[in-house]
Formats: sequence, C-alpha cells, structure tokens
Amino acid sequence: MTADGLPETAAPDVPAPPPGLVMLGRFDEARGYDINRPRGSASWLFTWTTGGQGRLRQGVTTAQAAAGDLVVLAPGVPHGYGVGPGARHWRFWWVHCQARPSWLPWLIPYGAGDGVYVVTSTPATPRDRVEAAFRRMFVDARRPGAVKPAAVPDDRIAVAHDTAARELALCALEEVVLLMAAGAREPTPAPGLDPRVRRVQELLAADPGAAHTVDSLAAHVSLSPSRLAHLFTRQVGESPMRALREARLRHAARLLEGTGLPVERVAAASGFVSPFHFHRVFRERFGMTPGTYRAGGPMVGA
Repeated sequence: MTADGLPETAAPDVPAPPPGLVMLGRFDEARGYDINRPRGSASWLFTWTTGGQGRLRQGVTTAQAAAGDLVVLAPGVPHGYGVGPGARHWRFWWVHCQARPSWLPWLIPYGAGDGVYVVTSTPATPRDRVEAAFRRMFVDARRPGAVKPAAVPDDRIAVAHDTAARELALCALEEVVLLMAAGAREPTPAPGLDPRVRRVQELLAADPGAAHTVDSLAAHVSLSPSRLAHLFTRQVGESPMRALREARLRHAARLLEGTGLPVERVAAASGFVSPFHFHRVFRERFGMTPGTYRAGGPMVGA
C-alpha cells in the first residue's frame, strides 16, 4: 500500500486511510471544522489534544477532549469529530494505524462505550514526553527513503510506508499510550448510576460467558425486562445486550492473549454460540480476525 492517491485524511465525508498504514499529523483547526464518517474507519484513530477543545463522537458516545487528553476510537463504528462547542479552535495530533493487541489492557479501563477510550490528563502526566514521542513519530514516519515527497502534498501529514518506519512510529505511539495510562487519573463510576444498573454491569463483568438475557438480568435486580432495558440504556448509553457483547469480546481478547485455547473454544467460553458469528463481531470490534489478534499481526480491511 502506498500513499499515492490517498484521500485527504481530514476532508469531510471522506473515508479514513486504509488499515496497514501508519498515518499521522498535527492540525490546528478553527471553529466549524467537523468531520463525519458514517461508516467509521477500518483503522484505529488516536487523538491527543494540545490546545483548544475537540469533540469526538462514535456510535452514541460523545467525548470532549481538552489539552493533554488522549481519545482513541476503535474501528468499525460510525464516528465524527471536530472543534468542541464554544471553542475557538482545536489543536491536536492524530494517528491512524493498527493498534497493537498489547495496548488494549492499558486502554480498556478508560472505555466510555462504543469503542471510545478517554484517557484524561493529570498533573502527573508527562506531557513533554508525550509531545516528544509524537514529534519523533512524525520524523520517523518521514525518514529518508520511507516515502516519496510527492506522495503526501500536505506537509502536516506523514505516512510510514516501509517496515522500519512503521515499527518506529508504532513504538513511539506505544510510549504515548503507556505514558498516558500510567499518569491518568483512575476512572470512577459515573455519578448517580443506579445501583441496579451497576449490579448488572458487575454480573456481566464477572461472567460474560454465561447465558445472560435481558430477562435473567432483570430478575437479578428485581426489575421488569423493559424497565431494565430502558434504565440501563439511558444511564450507560448502550443496551444491556450491547454491553454484554462488549464484555464477551473483551473476555475473548484476554483468552486469546493469555491461553492456547483453540479459537472455537475461546468463542464458546466467551458466550458465543456460533464461531462464525464470533469471527464476524470480533473482526468488527478489533479490526482483525481472532487468529491475527493472537499472533499480534496487522489488521485486515473491513
């Protein structure tokens, strides 16, 4: 894959770069900047805000990004982003790439739903090191011989083509993710979350492979199925069954990383009756097949 003929990365309603590339840049956009991708992206999108404020939306989840915040969007879900409401501008680094499976445990505690991860900066966050890592990533992606100058006319954008350039850029991004997760404040439960909703979340996390249904979960918390579905969706932003699927996929990812179980047994242990269905939803969620994920290989196109 080369950058020749690639669509402009931040043009409204234009598809994101294809998976397999590491493509990054630093933009400073004024009020009115708004990108919409109704089909989402086949690659992960990492954004780190250095000034102003951004607003990112994916599925039904919305995240505000202030200076120092890392917001990550997983592939396969409709998304959009732009200058935050009331802000004059948004200055940010962005990276489209394949996410290494080893990064997911660092990001999962900061999941906000719909494949959105928000790692909020604190005084303990070494912003100078994070900024330096992004600058190094940009230089490494544009190292001599890595890309033809004419291939990317916008000098704010870098594309890592050869193996060395990609690996150097990914190593720098890995440093960013680790530094942000290590220095971030611990995620806290949403204020005012109904205890019954929290109990359902605990049940899903404790045993995602169980044969949960809305009826069985509602019985655990003495609610009618319709009342639970309405309350859970309103407070969490996704339905109980959508949350169950996410919990099962995270459980499957941990099994793929930490065990030698065949993929079919991983699917069954995670609550997926059909291996075909498991392969499809896993690929939609993580941007790669279960076998590729276990091998730590590149993402495949959606």
